[in-house]
This record gives sequence, structure tokens and C-alpha cells, in this order.
Amino acid sequence: MRKRFEPLLRRIFHLYWRLVRGMTLGVRAVVLDGERKVFLVKHSYVSGWHLPGGGVEVGESFVEALRRELLEEGRIELKGEPDLHGLFFNSHVSRRDHVAVYVVRQFAQDRLPEPNREIVACGFFAADALPDETTHGTRLRISEVLEGTARIGTWR
Repeated sequence: MRKRFEPLLRRIFHLYWRLVRGMTLGVRAVVLDGERKVFLVKHSYVSGWHLPGGGVEVGESFVEALRRELLEEGRIELKGEPDLHGLFFNSHVSRRDHVAVYVVRQFAQDRLPEPNREIVACGFFAADALPDETTHGTRLRISEVLEGTARIGTWR
């Protein structure tokens, strides 16, 4: 009798979780200048240095979200199309289910970023001398990009 109810319970729980917490998508960027420097941001709501990025809104493409987030967090304007580095399951870093990571090499930065309540600090750092507070996932994505190893997997 229990086996008869299990499929029904699974469907009910599946529907419940879809209604309560739908899948969310995020986007991050490894922004590289010509001198192997990487752009990082420090948020007010979480510790450590991170790659710039954020959530993808309903009806927005990954690249549109990337453009918006880079402008908001670092006054960085994309020039041309970014390269997709990989798609990652991201359960430990943020509330996003999946995060697309792009590599940005062609950009323009309009002065220093204006104060943003979400961003405490930001700037370019040498890839081989990142701040101590740089998160493990951020370090991993940067090293993958510099080594040329794109992948699909877990953020870690």
C-alpha cells in the first residue's frame, strides 16, 4: 500500500517545491584586462571577494543580465560578446541553482564605480596576487579561465 502512495507524494512535494522556490539562474564574469588582472567585487551582504554578477531576471538572457550586472557593480560596459566559460551548479555560493560564467576581455570602464549600497569595494587585482579573502570558487574560476579549461560542473 505504501508503494502506491509514494508516486503521489513525490508529485505533491515536487509541485510544492516548484511553487515555493522556483529554479533561479545567475551569471558571473571573469573580467580580464590586458595585464592578467581580474576585476573583483566585495558585497555588503556576504564576506570575501567575488566575481561580479548576479541574478538573471525573468525574460532576460544571460548576456543581458551580465551587461546589467557589470554596469551596476563596476561601471563596466561590454564591448562585443563575452565568451561562455561554463555552466555551474551553485548550491554553496549563493541561492542561485545554476550560474553561467563568462569571460570578458573587451570592455570599457567609465571612471571609478559610483557608490552602490550592494558593493563595498571593487577593483582589478593581479591574477597571481588575489586578496586573501577571495573565495575558493572565485579562485577556481579564474585559474580555469587562465589555463583555458572550460567545463560544466559544480561551483565548489
